[in-house]
Amino acid sequence: MKALLDTHTFIWWDSQPGRLSGPVLTLLRDPGVTVLLSVVSVWEMVIKLQLGKLSVNSPLATLVSQQQANGIRILPVTLDHVLGVEALPPVHKDPFDRLLIAQAQVEGAVLLSSDTVFFQYPARVLW
Repeated sequence: MKALLDTHTFIWWDSQPGRLSGPVLTLLRDPGVTVLLSVVSVWEMVIKLQLGKLSVNSPLATLVSQQQANGIRILPVTLDHVLGVEALPPVHKDPFDRLLIAQAQVEGAVLLSSDTVFFQYPARVLW
């Protein structure tokens, strides 16, 4: 099974795991689950850090590296992911989130997010 982290899920898992739901924590602790962090989320965090809308406990590169050492795999953006956005209904206006939905669909992954808008898409979402 694959689990794709929404950006806030990645941040909370690193610094505030108490904000994650019980089902999400259980899934993340399962050694049989491949946990994915999209390059899209890293890009979103870079932008939010530059705008002063996000703060993290260590440099972002260090944070991502540490989580990779803990087993998180980085998911690149592929042409299939980008083309998958075209088939999505225009429910969510955030381009980062739309690409995450498409990635979850293409990869056959469950998307771990508290964003209730995601539940309006034909994708597996867990919170």
